[in-house]
Amino acid sequence: MNEQTGSLALFVGTQKGLFIVRRLGRDGAWSPEGPHIAGYEILHAWLDPRDNKTAYAAAYHPIWGTHIYRSVDRGNTWSSLEQVPQHANGTYEHTVKTIWYLHPGPAASPDILYAGIDPAGLFVSEDYGASWTGIAGLNQHATRNTWEPARGGFSVHSICVDPLDPKRMYVAVSAGGVYRSVDAGATWEPANRGVRAENLPQRYPESGHNVHRLIMHPSRPERLYRQCYSGTYRSDDGAETWTEITAGLPSDFGYAIAVDPRDADTVFQIPHDSSHMRAMAGGKLRVYRSQNGGQSWEALTKGLPQEHVYVSVLREGMDTDGMQPCGVYFGTSSGHLFASGDAGESWSLIASFLPRILSVKAALLPTA
Repeated sequence: MNEQTGSLALFVGTQKGLFIVRRLGRDGAWSPEGPHIAGYEILHAWLDPRDNKTAYAAAYHPIWGTHIYRSVDRGNTWSSLEQVPQHANGTYEHTVKTIWYLHPGPAASPDILYAGIDPAGLFVSEDYGASWTGIAGLNQHATRNTWEPARGGFSVHSICVDPLDPKRMYVAVSAGGVYRSVDAGATWEPANRGVRAENLPQRYPESGHNVHRLIMHPSRPERLYRQCYSGTYRSDDGAETWTEITAGLPSDFGYAIAVDPRDADTVFQIPHDSSHMRAMAGGKLRVYRSQNGGQSWEALTKGLPQEHVYVSVLREGMDTDGMQPCGVYFGTSSGHLFASGDAGESWSLIASFLPRILSVKAALLPTA
């Protein structure tokens, strides 16, 4: 990767295929291409940071089913893998409905991939996705009877692997809560201490929480953030405890949350109105930023519409690029894609009227 050139690709998963929006140089024009894998819902797609050439996409079609697609040329061409992660027959009504999340394994192990699926399950591949094995320590966890489908599905997502200690892993279950492993997935424990669950009889249960998004800071992996059905939270101790940081936001409901890869205290969130409306809080498209770990928040609105905006930004719909200053990108349910090159101070519409946007992932590109 070459941060000096600023060349970048946004992998934009939509309800009708994958679009790749490229920019050559920091000041270059944005150029969208696609749809790749046309007609499929692309729930998650990204360029593998371990080689900066291989890309993966989780795809679903109501007739042709669930697939993982792989590209070996930075997304120019795609082919479907033969196998997908799935539960054993008889575990659920469906062995797999959708693949919600794909995540690269440790930097030193380019053959390892993780996948989170619906019905809720975590799987690992040690051969670039050619075959998959369920991680029983999570999939058969003793608290599984507290898990239940959420409105958006019943899935494992937000897989995080500690880059400094790959044996430490975190995942989110919707709805089930955040779980942590310190032994490469052999055993797991709930990690929800201090997190409200207003939709459950017990306000602070051990598990059962509806987690919308979990993120880890890449250089300070003990710092995590989570956006839940009930509030926004920060952990400073590897999910041992959580501190609520909702104060200052117009709502405690939302999906997307992202962090500046250079600064663990700078976090971005897009608040939504209530679990019933599930659209922009107050009908205004606002990205909120905190530069002190959520102790205070400011609304960033320059270039964003501020009246009658009733769209949503889904859990994988926002990402950052790690440049200086930080680039921030998000896509809406109306198919509009916004970009900021100055950490959210100002915004530009770089693509519009795409299909419903399900995920956005930024990748810095090399010079050649």
